[in-house]
Amino acid sequence: MVSKRLSREAGHRRKFLAVVDDTPECERAVAYASRRALTTGGALVLLFVIEPSDFQQWMGVEKIMREEANATASAALDQSAAKVREKSGIEPELVIREGEASEEIRKLIEEDQDIAILILAAGSSKEGPGPLVSSISGKGTIGFQIPVTVVPANLTDEDIEALA
Repeated sequence: MVSKRLSREAGHRRKFLAVVDDTPECERAVAYASRRALTTGGALVLLFVIEPSDFQQWMGVEKIMREEANATASAALDQSAAKVREKSGIEPELVIREGEASEEIRKLIEEDQDIAILILAAGSSKEGPGPLVSSISGKGTIGFQIPVTVVPANLTDEDIEALA
């Protein structure tokens, strides 16, 4: 059963969700999502997920590591948001979560009923499309109530402009 999305109701805008991480292809997902939001009058949500395994250290070090991870996440989101503002004039919503990426994406989609499309970018390495795309396109898609768009990492800005 598909949960009702609010993005089509009065007073709501369709939101495109893109995940920001340390992969080179995430920039392509953000570029595509921001362009789609611009051309459709939608909004953009940028999500950074801090993996919990980063904090399984000694108790005294955990707080420092968590603060550093949050600072890294904020810096990555700020950098992506600056590019979005410069290219499209859109002010994205920035979200930081801590947990397993596909689960945190799922939770955010459930919580924000205006999110209508998840945009990811596939890596271009021989190992495959990347861990996030692999986890979401496999059995991890169970429970996603919205379409997932996977953008090839080799798309140029001109390609994105033409497609989005």
